[in-house]
Amino acid sequence: MREMNITVLGTGLMGLPMGKRLQEAGFTVTAWNRTREKALRLASHGARVAHTATQAAREADVVITMLEHGDAVDAVLFGQDVASVLKPGALVIDMSSIKPAEARRHAQRLAESGVGHLDAPVSGGTVGAEAGTLAIMVGGELADFERALPVFAPLGRATHVGPHGAGQLAKLANQMIVGITIGAVSEALLLCAKGGADIAKVRDAIRGGFAESRVLELHGQRMVENDFAKRAALTVQLKDLRNALETATDLQFNAPVTQLFEALYTSAAEHGLAEMDHSALFRELARQNGMGL
Repeated sequence: MREMNITVLGTGLMGLPMGKRLQEAGFTVTAWNRTREKALRLASHGARVAHTATQAAREADVVITMLEHGDAVDAVLFGQDVASVLKPGALVIDMSSIKPAEARRHAQRLAESGVGHLDAPVSGGTVGAEAGTLAIMVGGELADFERALPVFAPLGRATHVGPHGAGQLAKLANQMIVGITIGAVSEALLLCAKGGADIAKVRDAIRGGFAESRVLELHGQRMVENDFAKRAALTVQLKDLRNALETATDLQFNAPVTQLFEALYTSAAEHGLAEMDHSALFRELARQNGMGL
């Protein structure tokens, strides 16, 4: 399996460490990125760098896309003709976070050319990508999932959750929980600060109880330190909440909690926090409460 040719399309914050781990695992990796300099960073780890996405994908057994949104995935696969050069039996693993309906459309179009497709978005951020501990949520045919397991292994823990589009549904669920929990931790700590408590000690006091979570552990620490340097952009969190609401509308599902937090993250973006970490919702809630933190 290590003789498999893997192409990585999109070598940004997540694609770069993922490509590095695949190369280190012994796969033959070819990389492409719209900004070529980003792809060249993989060359020092032994990967080949292609000038175009089509060139990168021509000999691939597996193509991994890690792009910003569904329109970008569509543009690369079909607008730049990647799909047309893939050999029959190749497998596209889209690890971007896009809408479930988009994933289903991509799978159908690729199937017409004899190419397999999995939607396999991830959670764990750059830390998980670097450590190979990503949670990978996979939708598609079970047979395609099973043949992709050696590819997933260096990247993290993969779980098959259903047919095409189901991986993206699971990612939306993940992002709903993360975004809402960031808001809960922010509001709770700000309430304590307003009342005169030391929020660093409050965070320590409630850890290990029922309020414990990765968000309280990691994002809560960022709030204590007032460190909102971008790890996962607030704009991406907002995009995912909007995708969740659009999907909910398609399914005739009422999601009032997600609607509330979409409005809060929108307000945060409108008040200059768009390119900060999504935990910067803390600052927006502080602003709404007249707290100059």
